[in-house]
Amino acid sequence: MKLTVLVDNNTYIDQYYAGEPAVSYYIETDDIKILFDTGYSDIFIKNACSMGIDLDSLTHIVLSHGHNDHSRGLKYLRHHYDLPDIRLIAHPLCFQPKYYENEYIGSPYSLEEITENFRFEPAESPVFLSENCLFLGRIPDLHDFEKRSPIGTATANGQETEDLCPDDSALVCRTDKGLFIVTGCSHSGICNITDYARSVCREQRVAGIIGGFHLFDTDTRLARTIEYLKALSPDILYPCHCVSLKAKAEMLKYIDIEEVGVGLTIEL
Repeated sequence: MKLTVLVDNNTYIDQYYAGEPAVSYYIETDDIKILFDTGYSDIFIKNACSMGIDLDSLTHIVLSHGHNDHSRGLKYLRHHYDLPDIRLIAHPLCFQPKYYENEYIGSPYSLEEITENFRFEPAESPVFLSENCLFLGRIPDLHDFEKRSPIGTATANGQETEDLCPDDSALVCRTDKGLFIVTGCSHSGICNITDYARSVCREQRVAGIIGGFHLFDTDTRLARTIEYLKALSPDILYPCHCVSLKAKAEMLKYIDIEEVGVGLTIEL
């Protein structure tokens, strides 16, 4: 497995790629090539070109959830590339309209537009993209300290309700060293995601995790998450995107975490 960070909030010193508060990763595993999330703008395309990554060769697009910092880049991808044969994998509710304080924060396409213009394969249950790569679908609530918090509202059948982000999911790659877990924001909880991945894959070892952990405050949830990750003892941890500086500083007191920036490459 090889993962390259195309978009993150952070950029490295002396590496002149563009960053934005969003997520996009390019993943090669088995014989497939995956774009995991598409960021907010077109910079994932510009960065990929600068890195020598050919997005024309994509076999899959995977969306972690429907928020626009993970899905809005779809419209730029569609403009620049021919996509009919690329499998688009996401939770069925990924393309619900989403709002936060009257601002639209959802996907640039409706479900009808996605179905018309992409080879959309909705997945609420786990689905294998290849022999060693799995989309988890709906994440169950397994830990009491990771209760979901509403982020704005979502609209379905004309009804607007609090959005608990049921579409939030993750990708798992099986490696010789254990599971490597790729998340977008972890609205469903990074510990919930990790334990569900271990259960579905029947593998307790976790080689690493990269993505948003959705941790901001030095509170009970952060403390319990640190306890969990310390006991898990993965080889590499890359909390990024929606993890505050305070949360990272607290994590560093107890566990090793690595800096993430645009251009980071991980090979396992």
